[in-house]
Amino acid sequence: MKLLTIDYVPGKEIEDLGLVQAGMVQSKNIGKDIAASFKTLVGGELFGYTEMMNESRAMATKRIVEQAEKMGADAIIGIRYVSAAIVQGAAEVVAYGTAVKIK
Repeated sequence: MKLLTIDYVPGKEIEDLGLVQAGMVQSKNIGKDIAASFKTLVGGELFGYTEMMNESRAMATKRIVEQAEKMGADAIIGIRYVSAAIVQGAAEVVAYGTAVKIK
């Protein structure tokens, strides 16, 4: 499965199979939240939250790939990610794109 952020497959003709989209809401445990709170006092990267966002992005990507495979797609083009805070310590990541069949 090709995953592309561009809106075409270079040098190939494609058939549009439709939108694929998936979301993931994740939170960290109370210990990581407390550690992050202290880290904000001195500054720097909040590694627990970086890890959380990376895990969420990976899971959302896995889910759109599964959807595209069920549709018979060879690729997903125009992949985009959107994230938002839901509540303190929890965030949502949404992945979406267009499933296509390469001719």
